[in-house]
Amino acid sequence: MTIDQLVKSPITNWETATGHQILAAAGKKSLRPGGKAATEQLFQWADFQPGETVLELACSFGYSAIAIAQRYGVRVTGIEKNPASVARARQNVAAAGLSAKITIIEGDIFQLDQITQQFDAVLAEAILTMQSPLGKAKILAGISDRLKPGGKFLSHELLIKNPAPEIYQALQKAIRVNSTPLPTADWIKACQTAGLNVIQHQNGTMGLLNLKKMLQDEGIADTLKIAWNILKNPVIRRRVLEMRRVWQQYSQDLGYIVLCAQKPTAGAL
Repeated sequence: MTIDQLVKSPITNWETATGHQILAAAGKKSLRPGGKAATEQLFQWADFQPGETVLELACSFGYSAIAIAQRYGVRVTGIEKNPASVARARQNVAAAGLSAKITIIEGDIFQLDQITQQFDAVLAEAILTMQSPLGKAKILAGISDRLKPGGKFLSHELLIKNPAPEIYQALQKAIRVNSTPLPTADWIKACQTAGLNVIQHQNGTMGLLNLKKMLQDEGIADTLKIAWNILKNPVIRRRVLEMRRVWQQYSQDLGYIVLCAQKPTAGAL
């Protein structure tokens, strides 16, 4: 599952709901570990040019696809597994007047071979962290196959600097997801194993519950709404505080990574 799929799953038990479902229920919209600034760094590295093609994995409601198409004049294909989200994304694309530039397809990120087109760039945020080693490898292999020679893979994931069983256990207990972030060297190695050469990468601190980053990502009004929702709901408050304690306890070990990897051209093989 991706973060977007976890967020959109119906909450039947607040105690077992995923951390991202809890944060979304509190009103948080930016759910990536590095926030909007990290995503913006990816876009700078991508250096999108008008007319280029981009594949976005787990595109949710199509907001990123719309933003990219509007800002850079690229053609975007978004793949999303949830049928309701696919329908909503298509509505959002139509409302933005971008149906000629954006295509939303229903599909599984583990079956990218069903897409025959190759792209100038593939964007994947908060997708690989929650996969097993075999799952990570399969998705990355699919991404490599879907890139044109010289195409770029743009990734935004959770980072662990000093892997230790107690950190994984605390993280998985707090967010109720089998999250398995990797150190920088291992993220790079996973890309290289799939035939993707990392040309740029950047690490930073976890931003999901950092007040300064929340104000930057959500704005003052929405940050106040989030704080109120947390305060008035005891279960959400307890879960958020639990996550915050883990991230503070292991603040030196957990963060985010963004990386830009490139598929070699034929002459470089």
